[in-house]
Amino acid sequence: MIVGYKRVSSVEQKFDRQDLGEIEKVFEEKVSGANTEREALAEMIEFVREGDEVVVFSIDRLARNLRDLQSIIQQLNDNGVTVRFLSERLVFTANTNDAFAKLQLQLMGAFAEFERNIIRKRQLEGIEKAKAKGVYANRGTTICRDRVKELKADGLSNSAIARTLEISRMSVYRVLK
Repeated sequence: MIVGYKRVSSVEQKFDRQDLGEIEKVFEEKVSGANTEREALAEMIEFVREGDEVVVFSIDRLARNLRDLQSIIQQLNDNGVTVRFLSERLVFTANTNDAFAKLQLQLMGAFAEFERNIIRKRQLEGIEKAKAKGVYANRGTTICRDRVKELKADGLSNSAIARTLEISRMSVYRVLK
């Protein structure tokens, strides 16, 4: 079975640019790649079986940290699952030991991690400058916690609650925790 995995970092973003071609099942989520607790990723890993292939648009969509990237690929390969990255044209299987592909994976994974760190650094610098000018304020609570709990009590799934309230699934999990 050919399975796709798509990820974007925020609820506002769309999956449009991540064309995976013909796949039989796709797992999608809107959550930061820095977050290792990703529901759709965990579901996809649980779903795939020996002989399946996981297709991902690019390395940074699977993970933003080299250690996580290698761990996810190793876990899938250990279960007999092939991993294919379309943008980088890299394929990883349990049976193949392609040293050049591993080097490329490590380089691209390191760049993805570096990019994430630079983004975070710039974000923190911007916040510090805004605080110094007196224009930065925490935006406060924007989620009605009671409404989340009410929808959960009505039997809605966490994903359905997130869609209904137009918030991330992670926000739903945090409220219900």
